[in-house]
Amino acid sequence: MRPITAIGFDADDTLWQNEQYYRLTGEHFARLLGEFAEGAQIAERLLEAEKRNLSHYGFGIKGFTLSMIETAIEITNGKVPTRTISEILDIGRDLLRHPVETLPHVEETLETLNGEYLLVLITKGDLFDQERKLAQSGLGDFFDAVEIVSEKNATTYRRIFSKVADGPERAMMVGNSLKSDIVPAIAAGSYGVFVPHALTWILEHVDAPTTAPRFHQIEHLGELPSILQKITAA
Repeated sequence: MRPITAIGFDADDTLWQNEQYYRLTGEHFARLLGEFAEGAQIAERLLEAEKRNLSHYGFGIKGFTLSMIETAIEITNGKVPTRTISEILDIGRDLLRHPVETLPHVEETLETLNGEYLLVLITKGDLFDQERKLAQSGLGDFFDAVEIVSEKNATTYRRIFSKVADGPERAMMVGNSLKSDIVPAIAAGSYGVFVPHALTWILEHVDAPTTAPRFHQIEHLGELPSILQKITAA
């Protein structure tokens, strides 16, 4: 029996660019409120609002937009101009329309693994936006299953890999977030392959489980097939 029969892939900042657009939007937002506070203070208050609102709005652009509006109201003591609210809504819509830019080595790696393993896209965020990005990426045909979830934890991975594959013990999760993709997948009994991205949301930062036998780290997705070969040969 092969040790791995299924591979889960994160989407944002693993298959395509994502965080860089949030950073640019945050800079635009800070400029809009520049007459009321310094940029660093605006960024800090926005992050606080995002943390508070995760349990209400979940992950994704719509929640981010609502957090920007909430932050604007707080920083201006309720005096934020109507035109500024309108501009915040506009930049939120721009995020929802932004073209998808796939990362290097993604397509050729998926093509290599397609048919050899059951491939599952496992991503969290807004349902419509994630479906849009997958469709625009042109990568949809590589995946045997797509799971868009509200949160990623060990229970999530046990459920998904038990439903669509041979269980978490014979599965691997690949992603750029240690907190969401790697640590909980290993806790569920899966392999975890960390693919660092230059920009990762601060709320996704945790220590790497370097002592875990099933933890691996690669520089880019093109190195994934060689990791699979080593695990199979061991």
